[in-house]
Amino acid sequence: MKIQHQTDQKAYSSDGFIGRYQKLVRDTVIPYQYSVLNDKAEGAEKSHVVQNFINAGKAVRGEDAGDGFYGMVFQDSDAAKWIEAAAYSLHNFPDPELEKKVDDLVDIIASAQDEDGYLDTYFTIKDKDKRWSNLLEAHELYCAGHMMEAACAYYEAVGKRKLLDVMRKNAEHIYSIFIENGHGGFPGHPEIELALMKMYRLTGDEKCLELAKYFINSRGTDPDWYKRERAARDWTVWGNNGEDPDYQQSGVPLRKAVRATGHAVRAVYLYTGMADLAAETGDKELYEACRRLWDSITKRQMYITGGIGSTVIGEAFSVDYDLPSDTAYAETCASIGLMFFASRMLENEVRGEYADVMEQAFHNTVLAGMQLDGKRFFYVNPLEVVPGISGKAQTQRHDLTQRPSWYACACCPPSAARLISSFGKYAYGENADTAYCHMYAAGTVSFANGMKLTCETEYPYGFTIRYKVSGNGRLALRIPHWSGGYTLTQNGNDVSAKPENGYVYTAVSDGDDITLTLDDKPRFVYASPKIPRLSGYASVCRGPLVYCFEGADNSGDVLSLRLDANSGIEVIKREDAPDGAPVLKVRALRAKAQDGLYSTGKPVYEECTAYAVPYCTWGNRGENQMRVWLPAKI
Repeated sequence: MKIQHQTDQKAYSSDGFIGRYQKLVRDTVIPYQYSVLNDKAEGAEKSHVVQNFINAGKAVRGEDAGDGFYGMVFQDSDAAKWIEAAAYSLHNFPDPELEKKVDDLVDIIASAQDEDGYLDTYFTIKDKDKRWSNLLEAHELYCAGHMMEAACAYYEAVGKRKLLDVMRKNAEHIYSIFIENGHGGFPGHPEIELALMKMYRLTGDEKCLELAKYFINSRGTDPDWYKRERAARDWTVWGNNGEDPDYQQSGVPLRKAVRATGHAVRAVYLYTGMADLAAETGDKELYEACRRLWDSITKRQMYITGGIGSTVIGEAFSVDYDLPSDTAYAETCASIGLMFFASRMLENEVRGEYADVMEQAFHNTVLAGMQLDGKRFFYVNPLEVVPGISGKAQTQRHDLTQRPSWYACACCPPSAARLISSFGKYAYGENADTAYCHMYAAGTVSFANGMKLTCETEYPYGFTIRYKVSGNGRLALRIPHWSGGYTLTQNGNDVSAKPENGYVYTAVSDGDDITLTLDDKPRFVYASPKIPRLSGYASVCRGPLVYCFEGADNSGDVLSLRLDANSGIEVIKREDAPDGAPVLKVRALRAKAQDGLYSTGKPVYEECTAYAVPYCTWGNRGENQMRVWLPAKI
């Protein structure tokens, strides 16, 4: 039996902080993204996603394919991620009108499937004869994976299996290509590996498990595979020549991998599939490879915000300790993928560090990827922006000061929506006798082992978490690494249990009241001296939240500030704070302006007060400077 597994999404409903975000996704994000898919959103770039499926359906029936295909080669995945987000939302908030929209879209998608099970609008409309000849770039398996995830989510949410049947037929087709016909190769953009594992667990289809094993076990056994594939065709999508196997995570067999490399989203999607397969099959060698890759990311290549992938060149990991603030890439999807990876690592071994990182990525980078009104989105998440430089200088055009409404490459907005709506799947886990609380949020969760928890908390702004227990068993509560101390009471009596691998375990009975109180003190955090440009800098954090300094709170200028790290940090309330979040107040020094670009005179500092707001709320008050890290008087 697994150590623990994810709790079924159907068993969870949320209130409070997470509930507000889920309602925002329901009321604003899902309707807006639906209008984008249908090219009806004012001010957003043309998507053509739904029309691509309609046109592909015409092509399948031998009719004129209308205005053809438009958009990115992976455009189909936008529809899949929207369906997945809608499915999770329908569980949280049943809505016949939304369900009807999903059903109608599923009908359109089903009509675009070829008789042999193939489903991809780009090739169905444009280049049927080129199917499966460009695994490196063409994203056929990536799109299939996302649609498989959508099919599983929608079936689990409302019990309708039309899309699930479509994708089982698609999986049969892929099985025939790669297993029965020996096509060879593996996905240029990993994703289908984790999706096949979901399909396997839901349907019991052994072919899905065999396919997942094949793609994972074959990857890296032939580092030149993509080069030969490229040489065999006279066309390309992106111009990728397959010459850099490390960028494709295919330089070595995955069981021998020691370092996370290449495109960050692809990497963590792949590692998620690896960890999932290891947990399902008990493959300890594969899990040990995942451990090495986990350490490579979280100990040497991760921003304090849980962002990963530091360079815009290839949206990729760079080298160890290369974590610049002002040119950071830190794609929203990469942090979402890191959460996926962490959740599957927890299924192999319950260790607090996995949930710590999952929480770090969610409450900082993932939430920062969406504006507080749910109408605008960040693809890239820098830790420093300066109007006039950020978004304009050649090296920083990707680091924007304000969130756009949409993107031609629109992977991040729907991924954020599906993650937020399915929060309970990551917050809780279980086995036969234990309920695991990995992340904290108000709401109610029912476990397959018969236990039920009702949680009251203001987390992440408040640090008292109260549970009302129904049923009998054990409760495992994570003690975050940032919490300097904690208290735990059961029916008003102190519980003296010590944490085991980051979790405190206690036996509970029906009707018990459990209260966990974590450390609410804000803290200065310092970077490793191995990280260039951060020596002598400090950041401020409270609970799981990384804070940042915006010009809006600091006389328009944070570049001249220097923190006094010998002082305390005060938590205050301000009516103008974004999201009503607690504000951190700290003593600082401000350098007076000097004439000229350079000066021989020593800087003159004035004492002042600096104010910081949660990083996840930045960029909601117009264009202004922002910094997570400031020079510090230590």
